[in-house]
Amino acid sequence: MNRYAVGVRRWWAVPAALLLLILVCWTVGASQVPVPSLTGGLSGAQLAYFTPVLVVVTTMYCLDRNLRGAESTAVVPVHLLDTAALVLTVVLAHLAGFLVGMDIARNITVLLALALVTRRLANEATATAAGLLLLLLNLILGRAYDPGGHASPTWWALTLYPAGSLPAWVVALVLFALALAIPGARHRA
Repeated sequence: MNRYAVGVRRWWAVPAALLLLILVCWTVGASQVPVPSLTGGLSGAQLAYFTPVLVVVTTMYCLDRNLRGAESTAVVPVHLLDTAALVLTVVLAHLAGFLVGMDIARNITVLLALALVTRRLANEATATAAGLLLLLLNLILGRAYDPGGHASPTWWALTLYPAGSLPAWVVALVLFALALAIPGARHRA
């Protein structure tokens, strides 16, 4: 199964994507891009906010690669290998979070959970797009302004919460655990 994980699934691409994420975050730093907000005005978002999509795209690429005949006759269930690789991806993302910010590690966890659920309903491409859509919706609709004019995330905009928000971390980990627990990955002919 080691050869299958490396040669077919290509799980080695996920640590490479995490290294790319670190390099991109260090390169762009605190650079901002303007984002329209439906709650009023034009706000900005750091470019690093979008970097978790790199890891989700790579993870979905790895999950999409398979040999159905080999998987159906394998002694070791491949879904256990995939689950272990997904958990390792989140652990490595949290290690990378010490270098780029723990909010990015939390957002990787949230986007992977969303991607895994979407993948079971549709396909890998849709799962990747769902993560990017969630990030954009959080930016456009997920900010509330207090009477002083300061922006804060609404209760549902999990990706906008600060890195130290314990409720956001708990929700992210629960969502990821639930996404892993959903049985029956969709199989196409």
